[in-house]
Amino acid sequence: MKRTAGVIFRTTILLFLGIMIGLLLNRDFATHNLGLSFANNSKIAKVLQLVDRNYVDSVNIDSIEGVSVNNLLQNLDPHSLYLPQQQAQSINERLDGGFNGIGIEYQVLRDTLIITQVYAGGPAEKAGLLVGSKVVSVDGEKFSGTNITTKRINKVFRGDADSALKLGVILPLSTKPKVIDIKRGHVDLSSVDAAYMADAKTGYIKISKFSATTDVDFRKALTNLKVDGMDKLMLDLRGNGGGYLNAATSLADEFLTGKKLIVYTKGIHEPRTDYFATDSGMFQNGKVVVLIDEYSASASEILAGALQDLDRATIVGRRSFGKGLVQQQFGFEDGSAVNLTVARYYTPSGRSIQKSYKNGVDSYRSELAQRMQKGELFSEQSNLNDSIFKSPSNYHTSSGRKVFSGGGIMPDVFVPADTTRSTMLIQDLSQQQLFTAYVIDRQQQLLKEYPTEDAFLKQYTVTNDDVDRFILYASQTIKEMDSHEVMISREPIKTILKAHTARFKWGDNAYFKVVNADDVTFKKGLEQ
Repeated sequence: MKRTAGVIFRTTILLFLGIMIGLLLNRDFATHNLGLSFANNSKIAKVLQLVDRNYVDSVNIDSIEGVSVNNLLQNLDPHSLYLPQQQAQSINERLDGGFNGIGIEYQVLRDTLIITQVYAGGPAEKAGLLVGSKVVSVDGEKFSGTNITTKRINKVFRGDADSALKLGVILPLSTKPKVIDIKRGHVDLSSVDAAYMADAKTGYIKISKFSATTDVDFRKALTNLKVDGMDKLMLDLRGNGGGYLNAATSLADEFLTGKKLIVYTKGIHEPRTDYFATDSGMFQNGKVVVLIDEYSASASEILAGALQDLDRATIVGRRSFGKGLVQQQFGFEDGSAVNLTVARYYTPSGRSIQKSYKNGVDSYRSELAQRMQKGELFSEQSNLNDSIFKSPSNYHTSSGRKVFSGGGIMPDVFVPADTTRSTMLIQDLSQQQLFTAYVIDRQQQLLKEYPTEDAFLKQYTVTNDDVDRFILYASQTIKEMDSHEVMISREPIKTILKAHTARFKWGDNAYFKVVNADDVTFKKGLEQ
């Protein structure tokens, strides 16, 4: 299944995915009964009762109640919000590190589910299910060509551990259906997207989230890289929207010596709580480079801020998101929940990196777009010209270097955004999943020519003719393409197409090896 899984510790402080919450804020919530008990003389309770008994049309009181609560919370800060049951479950699952299912990723193409990844050690792999297989029937009933929806797919493939499932599949480059018996089971979801040697001495680890298993996942990856001769680590937190506070402090502990302050939290109703490093870290001495961007938020900023303040790492990239609020989740009986901001967190030097939300939620949501308009993603000086950073700073690292507060983590080494890698055309191609679709339809025969990942990465090159064929294929879905965008997107398309082709056969490590080979921030990180 697609990468979703986990459960949030409802009685512990957590830091939610800043970017995911930003997305959630842009939609109206259809909600379930909150189970809130308002006082009998509460204006909210009275208005809801009046609407229920007297309004001209039929209304869903549960929905009104949820929207009302969410509006109330949003007037407090951008990260306090109400989550309907489905939204709460989706976010909670993401951070647990596992779920019950069969362990696949897929794409629906022409109303047929095609398997694009099989998780190592999961039920699907154990049953012999292969990448590229088409699922044509489930438990003897036709599945392909029956108006497949995501909801239906989740219902089919998820379920209790040890429950049985019969899949009728057509294996890659075959035409005859085959029945495969699978027992659903626990599927591990690693926080580590990729881990490999970037050069003879530099290990690279990309972390996608801070979940319950992040420290374990990281230690496993680090151990393997040490065996390969690593003495310098590049930790990629770009696009990482955060997760658990404890996951961030545990990871910071891997790099720091005992009794060093990692972060502290405090609020009016929450006394100051300090989080210190121990002497159990696995990488206390080697050089560390941390990659961040404008989508690195929350727990990512705790880790980057701690390592920057303590002069333990060089931070490379662009200014981070700027989320320094801590939420606690309060659940209701129907599965819905409220995430309430209960504290702020502060880096070791005492700085809060939370950006301002005094102009309201709408302004807060559009802040990244404003950065782009002002040129901050493309010029280091534009960042420094921001009023937040022009005033004198009272915050310094352990060695006395000036650092900034109130607007995210400013990198030590600035790298401008590469606009050619994020054109509207490339965004449309990715959103429509056309890169993976092209691999399924056109590249599987090609992959048979390369017996190993190393051979593919070194020998295969996407030509201009290949790009033309891909654009022609994509034009069947995207009817109108701007010729200028096609021209400036040509080289990035070569990289992305090769990366998706590599991932289809060899997984995420191969994907990131291709993508990073042409990535300016990655290259700058290697230079540090």
